Amino acid sequence: MRIIDSSEVIEVKQYLLRVEVEPLEDGRYFAICPDLKGCHVEGDTIADALDYIEDAARIIIELCREKNLPLPRELDSGSEAPLIRAELVVKVEA
Repeated sequence: MRIIDSSEVIEVKQYLLRVEVEPLEDGRYFAICPDLKGCHVEGDTIADALDYIEDAARIIIELCREKNLPLPRELDSGSEAPLIRAELVVKVEA
């Protein structure tokens, strides 16, 4: 995918990541991306948790690529800068 800035064209890579969000006892929310080791966050709202998990996933992917560390096989498919899009599973008490 290409994003055109007023001064340049930027190539981006998109990754579709599975994300799970569940409520915590204190009223906050815990989000985890099971496909990326160590990718988990907490937020005051579901929206916060999703924003934070997107940032965390982007940082992990960028660091892996900078350090030439392997990404999960499903994710490692190119050298363009990543753009994260997430699917969401929300767990709530019945």
